[in-house]
Amino acid sequence: MKILNKIHTVFFAVEITLSILVVIAIMAIFPRHTRPVRRAWGRVQRFFMGYRLETIGKLDEEAQMIIMNHQSMLDIMIFEEIHPRDICWIAKKEIAELPIYGNILKIPRMLPIDRSNPRAMPKLVREAGERVNEGRPLMIFPEGTRGRGDKLLKFHSGAKIIADKLHLSVQPVVIVGSRDILDTKSFSLHRGTVKLIYLDRVDTSREDWLNETREKMQEILALNLKDK
Repeated sequence: MKILNKIHTVFFAVEITLSILVVIAIMAIFPRHTRPVRRAWGRVQRFFMGYRLETIGKLDEEAQMIIMNHQSMLDIMIFEEIHPRDICWIAKKEIAELPIYGNILKIPRMLPIDRSNPRAMPKLVREAGERVNEGRPLMIFPEGTRGRGDKLLKFHSGAKIIADKLHLSVQPVVIVGSRDILDTKSFSLHRGTVKLIYLDRVDTSREDWLNETREKMQEILALNLKDK
């Protein structure tokens, strides 16, 4: 079984590398139709990986920002497939700066964030407002990087600044088990189930809503890990 798993992992590594290049090429040819291409890509990844999805609650399709815990590259693949709208990821600028592969953010007009430069925030807020006005929900990982999957990292303030400045409706989502399927740090791949737990919209009128939301998400994550 270990040998088969290694073969599956190597095959997926090749597939994901080539598929991203294909997606970039198609989006470059049809820049006004990037969403169907990205959704199809997400479906293809689920087919090759063989994971299952379990959902609790319901995705709020009208929410203007979705905040999630981050465990794996799989988190992005899942929402590229399942969200019905043209979502806009707020991602580290280092991804956009990658040769060729950075176009995965540039062509569909995602939003790179420079956390090392506080002066970049006004530009990010302005561009985020433009995306929202175009009907694109903002997708953000407030942790800023991938966690271990059992405990949430500290939330950065970027999500709160954007949501407060633009008066956005925010829905939190807790992701459970994506790192067990695809660990992008060690690049190991296993079959299994990813659970998505949709929470109610946040009351963003509360001053400390982001930290309060983090605490609630951590409680739900811990409870669901205990039940596994």
